[in-house]
Amino acid sequence: MPKREFDVIVYGATGYTGRLVGEYIQQQYGDSDLKWAMAGRSAKKLDAVAAEMGIAADIPKIVADSADADSLIEMAKRAKSIITTVGPYQLYGTELVRACAENGTDYVDLCGEPAWMHDTVREFQAAAENSGARIVHSCGFDSIPFDLGVYYTQEKAKAAFGETCPTIRGRVRKMQGKFSGGTAASFMESMKRAGRQPEVLDWLKDPFTLTPDFEGPRQPHGAKPIEETDLGSWSAPFIMASINTKNIHRSNALLGHAYGEDFVYDEMMMTGPGEAGEQMAKGVMQMNASMGVNPPKPGEGPTKDERENGFYDVMFVGDTKSGKRIITSVAGDKDPGYGSTSKMIAEAAICLARDIDQADVGGGIYTPAPAMGMALINRLEKNAGLTFKLEQA
Repeated sequence: MPKREFDVIVYGATGYTGRLVGEYIQQQYGDSDLKWAMAGRSAKKLDAVAAEMGIAADIPKIVADSADADSLIEMAKRAKSIITTVGPYQLYGTELVRACAENGTDYVDLCGEPAWMHDTVREFQAAAENSGARIVHSCGFDSIPFDLGVYYTQEKAKAAFGETCPTIRGRVRKMQGKFSGGTAASFMESMKRAGRQPEVLDWLKDPFTLTPDFEGPRQPHGAKPIEETDLGSWSAPFIMASINTKNIHRSNALLGHAYGEDFVYDEMMMTGPGEAGEQMAKGVMQMNASMGVNPPKPGEGPTKDERENGFYDVMFVGDTKSGKRIITSVAGDKDPGYGSTSKMIAEAAICLARDIDQADVGGGIYTPAPAMGMALINRLEKNAGLTFKLEQA
């Protein structure tokens, strides 16, 4: 990669999540040699946000607009890695991906829009390979804890048993945090597109939408509450499962089917045992159907206290062909949609800029695990309040 002015540029730094990303980088790396900048449509708003969030006044401000492709190209040429929190990505993200893919700039986003991700694989894979750009989608709560959780589980299974797990269940054990307004907006845009393009509904349903030319085994739907006696709990459909499962199957494919071509994964939320657990599972399913209760609008979000008091804990249960079982977990110390997500995406961008050589991981359209693997896990545990734990082997 040619010498770049900045390690990281935060694009969308005046938005709700972008502000948190900038605040985190300032707090975590303000005294380091990390070179970073804030970017958005208005220099005046960037200055105001920097003052509001306690970001050093000398952090450079870059004016760039999703409607001005030339401004995105110029921004991409200045950075090793771009963070974008400007969504829905199917409305505002394509030209930035193009700019990064064509100019060898690494890129991370918070995308939970599988139809648009399907588009980027088709449209920009070759350009990213040629330039060396690592375009990494879904670097927030969807899908880092789940994608890296499965990767971590498989690595621990290989170390403990000498084999991987053809079946893994992801189970959210605990979670506290408000539903993301950006996620709700992205869902609505996906539904609008499906109304114009009926094939998009098939992409949204297919767990292998992001693995071109590969169709794996039938996967559990996770669409209704189930009682899992071996786990001692009822489990409900998990609203992020649709995007997380697609990313995990793409990771498996990009890793050369390291989990096996027969790999089966499903994801649900545990609600407890007995009748109470069953009723709670039914309630979760109803809440999923309404996209949460009054989710915030894009640009809005929880208070600082709500972010600080949030958390999540996800268990992964893997079974090997020889009948051995492994259990791992991934936990985060802030609300998943904002507090933890802002830290995860920042560390992903810095990981690409600082830790992952293009000679080792070449250009392409990636998910977090094959792009960064243990290097990102180590960063998240050291800096971002995540814990990866082996619970049983």
